[in-house]
Amino acid sequence: MPKLSFPRSSFHRAIKSIAISYLALCGYALAQHTYKPDGVHVSGLPTLMARSHDPSDVLLTSLNTIVPDREVCCGKDSALEDSAQRADPTSLQDVAAKLQGRHLLSDGRPIIVTAKYIAPDALNAYLLIETLQQEHAMLMLWKSHLYVLYGATFIEDYDSNTSTSSNSIAKLLLIDTRYSDSRRSTEFNRETDDWNKVQGFLWVSVEGP
Repeated sequence: MPKLSFPRSSFHRAIKSIAISYLALCGYALAQHTYKPDGVHVSGLPTLMARSHDPSDVLLTSLNTIVPDREVCCGKDSALEDSAQRADPTSLQDVAAKLQGRHLLSDGRPIIVTAKYIAPDALNAYLLIETLQQEHAMLMLWKSHLYVLYGATFIEDYDSNTSTSSNSIAKLLLIDTRYSDSRRSTEFNRETDDWNKVQGFLWVSVEGP
């Protein structure tokens, strides 16, 4: 690659430097974008570990993490014990179907469970950020393993030409309830991990009694 040559004159060198700086500034101005990294996460989740690596145990523990009410989920004599045990832990669609609807607490009081399966291509940054800001964790099935999705980092892209902003997810922050060591905390990186291996998300809420 040939070397760039500049006039020896200090005046010409100054003009060249100003021109380069001006072009760089113009290039930035034309883009009209600023990027602001940010993050959100659910705090105060219980620290629970599955009894085994069996998918059913992982499902029960993960559900109990996002629904931290032992009367409701998902241990012995809880309202969702039987339904969660009957669910296929490899299918969040089936888990949602089993949990959805009316259930009874051990003392007979009714609760209403809303369980929604979210397909990978239906999860947008706005939906995820809004959910996490409301302190609502979800479940995520990735490479056939179940995780608690409790946080995310995202990039805000602002376009001053249109005065609009949009967010794009950079990382999903996950809990793997199979472990209690450093493997417990992991993340999905949109730049390096394959989104096609994400198999869906589960959102659960409980009303009542």
